Formats: sequence, C-alpha cells, structure tokens
Amino acid sequence: MGLWVSLIEQGEEVYDANITHNLNTMANEAGLYEPLWHPESIGAIFAEDIIEYLGEGLEKMKADPDYFKKFDSPNGWGTYKYFVPFVGNYFSACKEFPKAEILADR
Repeated sequence: MGLWVSLIEQGEEVYDANITHNLNTMANEAGLYEPLWHPESIGAIFAEDIIEYLGEGLEKMKADPDYFKKFDSPNGWGTYKYFVPFVGNYFSACKEFPKAEILADR
C-alpha cells in the first residue's frame, strides 16, 4: 500500500510519484500528513495550496535528521533517506505547476 500523488494541469498529468504508507508517522511529525495524504482536509485543491506546507516540513526534516530518522520503518520500507527527496521533488513540482490540481490516491 502506498500514497500516489499527481498534479494535473489542463487535463494532463504533469507530475506523479508514490511513497509507502509506512511514512505517515514521520509525515505527521513534520506537519506533512494532511498536505500529502489528505490535502482536501486542509482545503487544498491546487499545488499552490500546499507549497508552504511542503517547504516548512522539508525544512523541519532537514534541520533535525536524527529526530526524524527515529520514525524510519523497522522493515526498511519507509525511511527518511527516501522521504526527504520525495517531499523535495513534490515541492519543486508544486512550485513549477502551482495551478495544477492535486490528486492524492491512498
């Protein structure tokens, strides 16, 4: 099971990525659970609606990697090492396509 995120602009998918659900605790600690897993819960429809959240969460994780690595999945499926680039790439895509519609498939 995983989280698939997509950005849709003018009916075309301009970005998509996926990550394991095992990262939901780490995401929550970084303030990223709702923006990533449930953007509708914070009223986010377009990429521009989550840019600030992604930037702040990414900053938090990079500022204290040891803290966030405590939430790595014991089975190795869901680690800081992969989550930070996932968030960073999604953040960049949201900045590139701010008017794109967010789709989160859980």
